[in-house]
Amino acid sequence: MSDIIKNISLENISLTKAISVVALIVVCLVAVKVILFLFDKFVKKVKLDALICKILRIAVKVLLLFVSVIIVLGSVGVSVSSLVAALSVVGVAFSLAIQGFLSNVFGGIQIISNKPFHIGDYVDAGGESGIVREVGLFYTKLDTYDKKLIQIPNSTIANSNITNYSSAVNRRVDITVSASYDDEVEKVKNTLLQLVCEHPLVLREDGTEPVVYVSAYNANDISYTLRAWCKSGDYWTVYHDIMDNIKPTFDKNGIAMSYPHVNVHMVE
Repeated sequence: MSDIIKNISLENISLTKAISVVALIVVCLVAVKVILFLFDKFVKKVKLDALICKILRIAVKVLLLFVSVIIVLGSVGVSVSSLVAALSVVGVAFSLAIQGFLSNVFGGIQIISNKPFHIGDYVDAGGESGIVREVGLFYTKLDTYDKKLIQIPNSTIANSNITNYSSAVNRRVDITVSASYDDEVEKVKNTLLQLVCEHPLVLREDGTEPVVYVSAYNANDISYTLRAWCKSGDYWTVYHDIMDNIKPTFDKNGIAMSYPHVNVHMVE
């Protein structure tokens, strides 16, 4: 900065010079206004998100003003090389200091631009599950099933797998149930199938019919998998209704739900 001040002397400043400098400043400001106006028109055509447009506009404006300052200082004979070098060092140090901040900002821009989910969608993101309440510049807020509010850094979401359960109209309910080897397989399958088909929210259209099949023969029991389709918004209602009624239905039909046990045979 001392080198810049030394390069400015009153001897070099005349009325004509001052007028030319003022005119150059006016031209630079007008140029900034024009470029920003053209930028706004371009943004409207590409239809970017409002938050992204605001961030980009601020960045462009700061860059244009910085270039204008360099041009004006150069016109009065000031060596701007030391200024550019100093600002470069400051910029590197500043960027390292706010690295986490910037990663969240760019993560937010990525989420907003790609739109992997919308407000109200039920998602798995960043190791958490919930309904999207808000997508901010730094954090994404989820409402969990047990009414908790989770704020996840956007950088975490941008670098993780995202599962959007609300992107499709229908969602499949998968439930695994175990039953004793003493119960007939077809009896268990028919009992589960009747239970799920009686639910009013379960879909029974072509391609969404409920199915029940044997999924594993375990040491103590047989595992059955029940699959049914419903509207995405009805998923938890259907899931909990079926889970609540499996044990009473099994008891009513004389089917035993097995548990880990050991059979001991006495040999004389």
